[in-house]
Amino acid sequence: MFFTPRIIFDEEHLLFRQSVKEFVKREITPNNAQWEQQKMVSRESWKKLGENGFLCMQAPERYGGLALEDFRFNALFIEELGLSGCSGPAIGYPLHNDIVLPYILHYGSEEAKIKYIPKMVSGDYISAIAMTEPGAGSDLQNIKSRAIDQGGYYTLSGTKTFITNGYLSDVVVVAAKTDPSKGARGISLFVVDKEMQGFTKGVPFKKVGLHAQDTCELFFEEVKVPKKNLLGEPGRGFTYLMTELAQERLVVALAALALAEFMINETIKYVKRRPAFGKTVADFQNTRFKLAELAAKIEQARIYCDQLVMLHNEKKVDSAMASAAKYLMTELQCEVADECVQLHGGYGYMWDYPVARAYADARVQRIYAGTNEIMKELIARKILK
Repeated sequence: MFFTPRIIFDEEHLLFRQSVKEFVKREITPNNAQWEQQKMVSRESWKKLGENGFLCMQAPERYGGLALEDFRFNALFIEELGLSGCSGPAIGYPLHNDIVLPYILHYGSEEAKIKYIPKMVSGDYISAIAMTEPGAGSDLQNIKSRAIDQGGYYTLSGTKTFITNGYLSDVVVVAAKTDPSKGARGISLFVVDKEMQGFTKGVPFKKVGLHAQDTCELFFEEVKVPKKNLLGEPGRGFTYLMTELAQERLVVALAALALAEFMINETIKYVKRRPAFGKTVADFQNTRFKLAELAAKIEQARIYCDQLVMLHNEKKVDSAMASAAKYLMTELQCEVADECVQLHGGYGYMWDYPVARAYADARVQRIYAGTNEIMKELIARKILK
C-alpha cells in the first residue's frame, strides 16, 4: 500500500521477508481460525518456526541461533506476522524472540543460557515473562511476589496474571522482591521452568480479543529456584526491566502498525466490491477521503518506525522514544480499526469478517506493555526534566 519508497532494507532483508511471508501463508494463516477456537497456537507451530530459523534469531551460534544482531530482521518478522492479520501469533511469537530472550541472553548465567536458549531457538521451549500481578500492573514497584534467599537457592512465591504465552510456557522470566524494604531496588529477576515443583498455571482467560494467543495466571508456591537462575545481580531487576522495556515497546509499536496496515488493506478490498446506490462504496467521496486520511497516517507512521528501527540497531532508542512509538502506533491501530469497521457497515461487526476480529484484538494494545497513560508520563519526564 505504501507510496513512499522504504530505504532501510537491502537485498538480504528482502529475501528474508519473502521467506517469512511464504511461511506465514503456508503455516500460520490457514491455522489461525482453529487456533482462535483453541484459544492458543499449536506447539507444532513453534517447532516449525524453530526449524525454519525464525526463533531467537539474534542468539549466538554457540546456543543454536543465527547470530543476526541486525534488528531489521526481527522487525520484518513482526511486520509480516501483522500483515497477515493473525493478531495472536503477531504478539506471542515476537514476545518470545524479542522480549523474553534478551533477559536471559543479557543477564543469565552461562548455565542458564546453555540450558534454555537452544530449546527456545528450536521451539521446544516456549517462553513468557511474568511481571503483572492481580494488584500490580503498570506499577511494578508494588509487586508482592517474594523470593527468599535460602543459601543455595531461592524460594519463590506469588501470583502473576495476564501472562502472554502463559499456558504453553516452558520457561518464564519472573519478577519478585528479594528485599521488600527497598521498593524498586529490592526487585530481582529469575528464570523458572516447568520442571520446578510448585510452579502451576491457571486456565486460559476468556478474552475480548486475541483469541489465538494464550493468556493465563501463573502460580508460584515455594518454588525452589537455583542461584544460577537468578538473572544478573539481586536487587537489580527493576533496572534490567527499565533497560529492556524499550525494545518491548518498540516491538508492540511495530506489530500495531502492521496490523493497522492489514486492516486498511482488507477495507480497500471490501469497499471496491461492495455495491451501494448503483455504484460501489469506494466511489463515495467520504470513503475515499477516510481511506486517504488513514493511508497518510500509516505512511507517516511507517517512516517514523523505520527510523526507530535503525536507531535501535545503534542502541540509541531510549525509554521516551520507545514510549512515544508504543503510544502513537497503538492509538493509530485503534483509530484505523474503528474507521475500517465503519466503512464495512454492518458486516464490520460480524466475527466472520477479518476487520471485526482485528477491531477486538486492537483494544488491548493500548493497555499492555505499559498503559498509554504511563507512556505519556514517561514522555513527559523526558521533555520536562
